[in-house]
Amino acid sequence: MNKTQVSTVTYFVLLGFPGPWKIQITLFSLILLVYSMTLTGNMAIICAVRWNHQLHTPMYMFLANFSFLEIWYVTCTVPNMLVHFLSESKIISFPGCFTQFYFFFSLGITECFFLCAMAYNRYLAICFPLHYPSIMTRQFCVTLVSLCWIIGFSGHLIPIFFISQLSFCGPNIIDHFLCDVDPLMALSCTPTATIRRVFYSGSTLIIVLTSLYILGSYTLVLRAVLRVPSSEGRQKAFSTCGSHLLVVSLFYGTIMVMYVIPTSGNSAAMHKIITLIYSVVTPALNPFIYSLRNKDMKYALQHVFFGKRIRGNS
Repeated sequence: MNKTQVSTVTYFVLLGFPGPWKIQITLFSLILLVYSMTLTGNMAIICAVRWNHQLHTPMYMFLANFSFLEIWYVTCTVPNMLVHFLSESKIISFPGCFTQFYFFFSLGITECFFLCAMAYNRYLAICFPLHYPSIMTRQFCVTLVSLCWIIGFSGHLIPIFFISQLSFCGPNIIDHFLCDVDPLMALSCTPTATIRRVFYSGSTLIIVLTSLYILGSYTLVLRAVLRVPSSEGRQKAFSTCGSHLLVVSLFYGTIMVMYVIPTSGNSAAMHKIITLIYSVVTPALNPFIYSLRNKDMKYALQHVFFGKRIRGNS
């Protein structure tokens, strides 16, 4: 085909979850409910940490920043998805698609590094309790938080830029509810093998290294906890670390299926379901996971929602 005859794609059509109108309304209602829970739960954690001076510690500082991240992580995809449930066109512009693509992956990478920072914080607190206050200072916390954001938003900047420079000459239909890497590169009319390898190599490296770091940190934490003579002390340490490990398992379990383990044989529907779990469902569960077994956080959240007086530590 002559280059002058190639029509450039100016927008994409996100198929989302096709089906009858009643199914679209049902899905819209469910996703809206989950999105509302995510915003409410994570905003409540941010407010609880900000308003309760007992929670002005490194652990809760990381948790508040993590909740702030989760709000933006769901917001970069869910509002657009909700609009498409009620729309017949389901159109997203070319710049809008790649903007969503960039923020979705950048926030995902940032979450990986935040989970690492939170694991490191638990490791220092449990394995080096005497040195912890002098190491994990407020300034050091701010530095770690800043590094998580900087690395997260620069990690995939170059590969995503080159993907956006590929030629898209039609068709322009993406069988997904967001602009993901595989559906986008499948629509390109230029070779994508090299850039695909670079993108997936970078993703795999980040996911594997951060997951191994978290696993290593908690192996050392477990060894230290088992040496604690008090059963109450062991239970408190396990409770705090258990919440974080559950969040890690939910997040890494799904993203590894998508971006580390080959999934070319899986259907588009399966890809959508897996993506929905880690991008929409998991951020909604995190506030419950972090607060249900944490007495300090439960009392602080009672103050946020009901105006109850904050009780002392027990």
